[in-house]
Amino acid sequence: MRKSFCFKCIIFIMLFLPITAATAGNSCKKVRFSDVGWTDITATTALATYVLKAMGYEPKTYLLALPVTFTSLKNHDIDLFLGLWMPTMTGDITPYLKEQSIELIRTNLEGAKYTLAVPKYVYDAGVKSFADLQKFEKKFKREIYGIEAGNDGNRLIIDMIKKNAFGLGKWSIRESSEQGMLGQVGRAVKRNKWIVFLGWEPHPMNTDFEMAYLSDGDDYFGPNYGGAIVQTVARKGFISECPNVGRFIKNLSFSLRMENEIMKLIISQGMQHEKAARYWLKKNPHVLDKWLKGVMTINGIPALPIVKNALGAR
Repeated sequence: MRKSFCFKCIIFIMLFLPITAATAGNSCKKVRFSDVGWTDITATTALATYVLKAMGYEPKTYLLALPVTFTSLKNHDIDLFLGLWMPTMTGDITPYLKEQSIELIRTNLEGAKYTLAVPKYVYDAGVKSFADLQKFEKKFKREIYGIEAGNDGNRLIIDMIKKNAFGLGKWSIRESSEQGMLGQVGRAVKRNKWIVFLGWEPHPMNTDFEMAYLSDGDDYFGPNYGGAIVQTVARKGFISECPNVGRFIKNLSFSLRMENEIMKLIISQGMQHEKAARYWLKKNPHVLDKWLKGVMTINGIPALPIVKNALGAR
């Protein structure tokens, strides 16, 4: 009886496991990202998307506002977000981490910054800190240029205005988009006009404009000129449900140089984001050695040679 029972078990396992594996593979084939419309997150998401496609997956990116991104992660409507800027998004993410509806995966970028900035000629004229803004309120027309409504940087500015921090109680924020804000900066610089705006690195703005970051905004944007790290977050359970994709996501990290170069291709050269990611990867295939360590294609083949072959890189 014992031999007969074990034989039946073996037959069952042989028949059942392939079905289970196929089902798991199919359920993980579609990988859903959020992109909040910032070029740095567009660039990193494009890198991940290209590699996943080369591995046989079907990634899709949704353009969502930041609050919607976190709600969508909680509701399992998307799987991954590569753009958690900390500490400025602490207030946004903390409730979800506490209720464990969103999982923190890893830090994917170090050395970033995010705070208010001005053109260099404005800085040289005496605007070196947040407190200096009010001294020149007429020059600035009491306006601070932000990006899309609902993002963390805009909310910090709105909070400063509400609290009359640095004497900014009568100021207002001009909400637009990353491209809209930088368009305003470009026009101001051409005319030598005064403007204060949200600045961050990595971003080509740091080389496209002569600009300087303002000091003393630590209570709002954090120390070291809004010094930041960027982290990857996932919906609850995604990494354990899709361990192969999870291994890739855990391996995935970026550098300031990498992101600046890809963003330059997107913004300055008008290259489509996924094409820019492929172009950069083809010139820098060594990053794949780390990203794809222990990672397989969707068909169970080691991913590294497959992705490099897709790039035409060796």
